[in-house]
Amino acid sequence: MSEKLSSPDEADNTGQLRPGDRESIVVPAEMLTQAGWAPPANPAPGPAAGSGEAPQVFASTQRKVDQSEAGYAEDPGSSGRLGAILGTVLAVLLIGSAITMYEVNKDSGKPAAKSDAKPAATDTPSQDPVPPIKDNAKALPTVTGDFGSKATITVPQDKPDGTFVVKELSAGSGPKVEKGNWVSIDYTALDWNTGKEIPGSYDEKAGKPQLFQADSGKLIPALDKAVAGHKAGSRVLVVAPPAAAFGAQGNSQLGIAATDSLVFVLDIRQATAPDAVLSGEMTAPPADMPQVKDNGKKPFDITPVPGVPDPTELKSHVLIQGKGRKVETGEKVVVQYTGALYKDGKKFDSSLDRNQAYTFATGAGSVIEGWDKGVVGQNIGSRIELVIPASLAYKDQASGSIPANSTLVFVIDILDAGVGGED
Repeated sequence: MSEKLSSPDEADNTGQLRPGDRESIVVPAEMLTQAGWAPPANPAPGPAAGSGEAPQVFASTQRKVDQSEAGYAEDPGSSGRLGAILGTVLAVLLIGSAITMYEVNKDSGKPAAKSDAKPAATDTPSQDPVPPIKDNAKALPTVTGDFGSKATITVPQDKPDGTFVVKELSAGSGPKVEKGNWVSIDYTALDWNTGKEIPGSYDEKAGKPQLFQADSGKLIPALDKAVAGHKAGSRVLVVAPPAAAFGAQGNSQLGIAATDSLVFVLDIRQATAPDAVLSGEMTAPPADMPQVKDNGKKPFDITPVPGVPDPTELKSHVLIQGKGRKVETGEKVVVQYTGALYKDGKKFDSSLDRNQAYTFATGAGSVIEGWDKGVVGQNIGSRIELVIPASLAYKDQASGSIPANSTLVFVIDILDAGVGGED
């Protein structure tokens, strides 16, 4: 792109991290109660409101800052730190799914994000190393049910022997999950030691796949390490000893003790490579909208129609109709995009220049209003064109190479969506 934009993972000029390097998942208290879990007496706080964290890049509601693009290809994840475990591991809760997971707070050299959380009153227990993954053990739970529906898990009388098991129950025919791929999964979960079910994505009021990057080191190993190497459409059994789950601290909010092993059945819905793009025959936009040329994995050519005045309202057109479900407000969305000025078609940004899909949370105020309005309600797998008036973009503020009061054009591939926290 012609202008350098700030990275979602770079620190802003306040020394804080930009939102985008964490995965968060939230547990509705009512779901825990229905499942027999006692709700937490003191829920761990999320990011403080008005904490001043910088918004996302291209479609930020604030003006961009000229910075290096080197970090742009880093994982643009989500926000939501919820308490310490093992000194270097932070709890995150699955939104609408009710299974708490943990992210690794790596020593990346970046300044720590501002937090209002109080320090732990007691020392963190030491953590055993994560055992090597095996595909079998002396005793394993039995699983019934088909891919795409809630699994029935029956644990044996034997106690778990501490083996970290990842066993493919049925093989899919989709793309193989590689390290760093965006993956959407549905899952069923159980505490082997207590026999209590942990609410999962198939439970009532959840119903959406969970979205995260495979083997990125941000989730508990039971999920982070379990999907890589398996194809989309596969059902995988995971038996996670404490060191591959919540470690020596357990999870008091879910009633999981430090010695409890967990059982997951994961349905891998989709795997999306960072440089993925949609393909298919495009439906030409109306005569009064800019025309679009598909260049494969290169940025789209966007050609305005001469003499057509700037619109005063959002205009959208579906170039490729996706077959997935509709994107809902509050979901994380994985997209490729190209942005251009409406007046002359000059490109000012494209994720395709970086071969790196971009993620954002709809309805979180982290992108310009035209993006939230234009993406929500579209089907996953769709390519859309948005013509966004200045009133739904940067208004009367210039933003890098984008002049004040500019109408913008975006071509967006909606690759996947799911619950994965706020950006």
